[in-house]
Amino acid sequence: MMFDQFLNKAADLLAKGEPFVTASVVRFQAPISGKPGDKAIIFADGKMWGWIGGGCAQPVVIKEALKALADGRPRLVRISPDAAPEDGIIDYTMTCHSGGTLDIYIEPVLPKPHIVILGRSPIAQTLARLGKAIHYRVSVASPGADSEQFPSVDALQSNLDLHQLNITHDTFVVVSTQGEDDEGALEQAAKSGARYVAFVASKTKAQKVLDYLREGGVPSGRVNEVRAPAGLDIGAASPEEIAVSVLAEIIQLRASRNKLISEGKKKAVPSSLPVLNTEAKDPVCGMPVNVATAKHKSEHGGNVVYFCCVACKQSFDKQPEKYALSVSD
Repeated sequence: MMFDQFLNKAADLLAKGEPFVTASVVRFQAPISGKPGDKAIIFADGKMWGWIGGGCAQPVVIKEALKALADGRPRLVRISPDAAPEDGIIDYTMTCHSGGTLDIYIEPVLPKPHIVILGRSPIAQTLARLGKAIHYRVSVASPGADSEQFPSVDALQSNLDLHQLNITHDTFVVVSTQGEDDEGALEQAAKSGARYVAFVASKTKAQKVLDYLREGGVPSGRVNEVRAPAGLDIGAASPEEIAVSVLAEIIQLRASRNKLISEGKKKAVPSSLPVLNTEAKDPVCGMPVNVATAKHKSEHGGNVVYFCCVACKQSFDKQPEKYALSVSD
């Protein structure tokens, strides 16, 4: 694989706002197929593009890559026949026929939080500046908005059509129109699919606009999810203070989601990040195998046995009794 192809693939995923993981071989001991400089990209669905070594290495790298996506932390993984605990290294025992040792650096690449602001009000302008100051990606959609009002945003469009802004489940949409087509803007936001939709308005006005959406056919469940008034209740009064309260709410929500994900409580808060599938142990080499994607398997004693590669399957099929104890573990 050419290095420029790797860079192009990574750049394409970044442009789309998709999370992924890079895996790079940084050290090896022969005999093994992976070599320093070999690279791969692991997608959020567990698929791999590129090359970091043979059958025994790939399931380990995918497993650790998905963990890295969940906790946001890089890690150094060693796959070796003589695995021994060492600070800063996650060890896996290599007992596949190829032998050898691989050290692989795994790093998650998570897209920047994306705030989409509908409106050009003073609060909208302040929120855009604050979002950029903490290195969020900021997009603005509003008729009449210009680059003088929003000089540093990543995307600026003069209409409320959100289809071009790549809004995902984890995008934060804030409607701060303040009298300029509030109903139309909030309707577009509610239909966007974003998990967080907030409306900058008083309680009285917010209720009227939300009732308008219900009467207009927007599902009541979706309308009820709109945060209105937007922001944390910190007694904010000025446009600047209100913008701070909205950004603080976004930061708080992201922190709580990340904590739940790191604790393995994904069911409590839906996430675009994948849930790790059930694993089995290859009885021949001891490698973890994702049972949902395993290509090699056999039946023994009424159980399905999963393998990381065809060589392990062949060894098992020749002498299943030899590995029977490992199957029952």
